[in-house]
Amino acid sequence: MKIKVWGCRGSLPSPGPQTLRYGGNTTCLELRSDQGAVLVIDAGSGMRLLGKELLKDKSVNEIYFFLTHCHWDHLAGFPFFVPAYSDRFTIHVYGGPKDQRSVKKVLAHQVEPPYFPVDFSNMRAKFYYGKDCPRLETVGFHDFDGLRLSHPNGGYGCRLSNQGKTFVFLTDNELSFPHPGGLSRDQYLEFCRGADLLFHDAQYTLDDYKLTRGWGHTTYDDATDLAIEAGVKRLGLFHHDPDRTDDDLERQLERCRQRIRKAGANVDCFAVAEGQVFDF
Repeated sequence: MKIKVWGCRGSLPSPGPQTLRYGGNTTCLELRSDQGAVLVIDAGSGMRLLGKELLKDKSVNEIYFFLTHCHWDHLAGFPFFVPAYSDRFTIHVYGGPKDQRSVKKVLAHQVEPPYFPVDFSNMRAKFYYGKDCPRLETVGFHDFDGLRLSHPNGGYGCRLSNQGKTFVFLTDNELSFPHPGGLSRDQYLEFCRGADLLFHDAQYTLDDYKLTRGWGHTTYDDATDLAIEAGVKRLGLFHHDPDRTDDDLERQLERCRQRIRKAGANVDCFAVAEGQVFDF
C-alpha cells in the first residue's frame, strides 16, 4: 500500500510563504493498493492537483472515493477534479452507512448555481454510489471499516489494511467533547489499537481550546495520548490549523515528541506534510 498526501490543512486553504513546508491545501489522500487500485479519501482543495496527475496516468480508469463528511474544506476540490469531466473514468463513491443517500446530492450541490459555473451534467465520468459500488476488499483494501467521528454534523473515519499493514484515518475528530453520534474515547482507542500508521486530527493547542472546545477538533496533547495508549507505531498530526505556520507546527511537534518520551513510549510522531509519501 502506498499513501500520498495531497492536502492536510484544516478548515481553509492557506497558501503562502509561511506554509511551504507542510502545505496549504485541505484534506485529500491518495491510497494505492498492491493491486494498483486508487482510493481517494476526501475532496479538499488538494484534490485538484491529484486529478491532474491521475489524468496523466493511463493505467488508471477507475477511482474509489471515500468522503468522510461534507464540510467545505473536505469538498472544495471536487468541482476542479478533472477526471470527473472525462468519460474515461468510473468513480465509485463511498460514505458512511447513514450518508449514502445524501452523498450524490452533496456533490451535485457543489456545482449548482450560483456556486459554480459548470453544471454536474457536464461531468462525463460514470458515477456509482453506495450499494452499487464494489467492496473495497475486492481491489486490495482489506478490512475496510468506518466509524462515526465526534464532529459537528457527523462524519466517518476509517481503518484499512493492505499487505499486512494497517492505516487509520481520523480527521475532524474531537476526543474531549461528545458530539451527537460520536463515540467514546475508549472506542476510538480500540479502533486505533496497534495501527502501523495513524493520521489524527491535531488542530488545536491547549490555549486555542479554551475558545474552540466543541468546534470538532482535537488538541495536540489528546491526539498524542491516544496514539501512546493505542500502541500505534507512527502518528501523523493532521488537519493543521489555517493560522499555524510551518515554524508553529514544528514547535508543537517537538512538544508532542517530548510528551511521548516522558511517557516512555515508542511512537514515531511527525506532522503530516503535503506531498509526503508512505510506502508500506
